[in-house]
Amino acid sequence: MMQDYIDALTSGFVGTLRWTWRSILFDVPWYNNYFWGLILISLLVWSLEILFPWRKEQSIFRKDFWLDAFYMFFNFFIFAIIISGVYKFLGVLFKDMGISATTLTIVDIAHWPQWLQLVVFFIVLDFVQWFTHVLLHKYPVLWQFHKVHHSVKEMGFAAHLRYHWMENILYKPLKTIGVMVLGGFEPEQAFIVHFAAIAIGHFNHSNIKITYGPLKYILNNPVMHLYHHAYTIPEGSYGVNFGISLSIWDYIFKTNYIPEDSGKIELGFPGDKKLPKGFWGQLVYGFKKEK
Repeated sequence: MMQDYIDALTSGFVGTLRWTWRSILFDVPWYNNYFWGLILISLLVWSLEILFPWRKEQSIFRKDFWLDAFYMFFNFFIFAIIISGVYKFLGVLFKDMGISATTLTIVDIAHWPQWLQLVVFFIVLDFVQWFTHVLLHKYPVLWQFHKVHHSVKEMGFAAHLRYHWMENILYKPLKTIGVMVLGGFEPEQAFIVHFAAIAIGHFNHSNIKITYGPLKYILNNPVMHLYHHAYTIPEGSYGVNFGISLSIWDYIFKTNYIPEDSGKIELGFPGDKKLPKGFWGQLVYGFKKEK
């Protein structure tokens, strides 16, 4: 039995490493090539930032641009490779405990039309991420890690993926549970949802002013999300505008807040000067009590 766990650890790590390398070499289907997909989406959104900047005084290579660019690849690929064996290990452990992909199934949507599967899949995953995001702000032990994301002082597309690796440890299991509730599977065309989430996340953190008109009550947007990163938040609140792709959750649960749309607000959080400025310092941040 122990050999099964060792094999799972090894195969998970090696398999993800090989897949990532094959992606770099264009040796995987385009719809599964998240390496070049991330680069393409990033270049497109960055180009729009350059052509139509909201904050015109902000530099193209804004403050911490390269740090955020590194975070994109670390969180999306490097950390995924490192942790993949652990997830494979847990998969074997759960199987031995009698927990399968259908254990938590509430609604089996496998036989629904493909487009409807994708819509439901997107909505459920987004709500799980919204809820997780609320937890990151509400509980101090989780907020310590989430501070890394809120240490952004000038907003740009790459800030989307600046976050502490511990957030992956929290988000991944909850997203997996969300999938299991829908029958323990991802729709065949789930890559559409994943690419859409990357693009929307990039836009929401970009230096572009767009609110989508009446659709602002459904879709998250850069104006709304900028206030999520505001240094000063409403008194008595632990945060506002928690939406990831959809804003509707904030309007439903009354956590929406957009007092104005100039884009000229201070970002960060009280005490952000204490947070390490470099990657390695941020990598271990949150595990020690602040002085």
